[in-house]
Amino acid sequence: MNMHIKKLHPDAIIPAYGHADDAGFDLCAIETVTIAPGERATVGAGFAIAIPEGYVGLVWDKSSVSHKLGLKTMGGVFDAGYRGEINTCLYNTGDEPVAIEKGQKMAQMLIQKVEHVTFEEVAELDETPRGDGRFGSTGK
Repeated sequence: MNMHIKKLHPDAIIPAYGHADDAGFDLCAIETVTIAPGERATVGAGFAIAIPEGYVGLVWDKSSVSHKLGLKTMGGVFDAGYRGEINTCLYNTGDEPVAIEKGQKMAQMLIQKVEHVTFEEVAELDETPRGDGRFGSTGK
């Protein structure tokens, strides 16, 4: 699948997959930003993309950024009709300020097919072995 991309900033890095079999492509910061503990910041990637109809772009953590730096992505659903800048909201879960440098990988985006459903209201749902069991429902 080909996807059109438009640089909105001359220093924007065209996204790429780190490995041939990766699910997500890397998003790199267009600016340097420092995020204080417990704070969040929206960091732009400096480009816009035309996600094809029937697909969505989902922004997810990069394991190195979340594990090593304690940054968590927030939100991150880019619908096919959106033509603005791709950005990432990062939340600092740690106890120290964290700097994301201009050009640094900050998150990853997966392009996935969208399935639309029709909702039908019913009086009861079918029974399953799990039922309404939630957190810890497997006993662990």
